[in-house]
Amino acid sequence: MAPMATPVQGGGLLVVQPLKKRHCGDCRTGPLALLVLEEGTPRCLDCADLGHLVFLPRGDTALTRRSREGSALSAVVVRFNRRRGRYERQGLLVEEEALTRAEVRCLADAEARRRRRVRDARRREREDVRFTDAFAREVRRLFPRCPADRARAIAGHASVRGSGRVGRSAAGRALSEGAVTAAVRASVRHVDTSYDQLLMDGVPRHEARRRIEAVVEARLGAWREGCTVHA
Repeated sequence: MAPMATPVQGGGLLVVQPLKKRHCGDCRTGPLALLVLEEGTPRCLDCADLGHLVFLPRGDTALTRRSREGSALSAVVVRFNRRRGRYERQGLLVEEEALTRAEVRCLADAEARRRRRVRDARRREREDVRFTDAFAREVRRLFPRCPADRARAIAGHASVRGSGRVGRSAAGRALSEGAVTAAVRASVRHVDTSYDQLLMDGVPRHEARRRIEAVVEARLGAWREGCTVHA
């Protein structure tokens, strides 16, 4: 361990987690898990009048801040890092009542955040349903002979939130004709042709598209005009 000099203080009380076995300079108890350095002499928390405080590990910023604000007496706990050559904060010693009050407040905040997440999820779900309905209506407007259930399936696939599909592009959200047509075309390519099997057989993508392009265009034309197409 580094020499037991008092760690650099930024204001307030400091308590040290020693790296070596240390005993209290007053009552001789030890080895100490936590100690206070007074003029270079280690003392246990009881002898330093801090024995009634409880340890709060670092990590929860809100809980730490609220516990410290609510505690009339508190101390920063540090430990020496040999590799970095400095003392580093490990947590706080605070009054137990202050920690309890802080935990209650943080739990209330967590519950409020949970409720907000639920509300936001429900709102997004409603928005997604409305958008998918609008997308399906636009499919049917551009392709009147497209079956209603197929239009709905195309819209649902294209508009999945976070999917990166055409329905979630700027053009898709604007229900542009190009974006909607692209979604319909992609659906026909994958569902109504041998495109996927060609890819699985190792046919290059552009060549696979070329081979099935006539079937795709015929299907789109049939949905536009009401013709019958055999894929």
